[in-house]
Amino acid sequence: QVQLVESGGGLVQPGGSLRLSCAGSGFTLEYYGIGWFRQAPGKEREGVSCISSGDGITYYSDSVNGRFTISRDNAKNTLYLQMNNLKPEDTAIYYCAMTHCLDRGPQGFGSSGQGTQVTVSS
Repeated sequence: QVQLVESGGGLVQPGGSLRLSCAGSGFTLEYYGIGWFRQAPGKEREGVSCISSGDGITYYSDSVNGRFTISRDNAKNTLYLQMNNLKPEDTAIYYCAMTHCLDRGPQGFGSSGQGTQVTVSS
């Protein structure tokens, strides 16, 4: 069955970096749109970034554009999110999920992992 497992979260100081990973199994990740979402306490889930099947479209929300980079390693069936210049407002649980990635952002929240906590604090 489809399974996604996130890792790489942690505690980092403002200005620091983290790289999140999302390992897929039970399907071939490169054939699907997939994205990163986050949810902070008391806030709605936000689509942070996504990449379409075939890598034709990549999307970043305004809040992370220029700081985060989405990529995938098809040989490892793994999705990544490189996060640089982290800010306290980036603190949230980050999920990878299958989605339909369009220029205007991810459409839908499909199969996802259990999430990984990112905390940005001094």
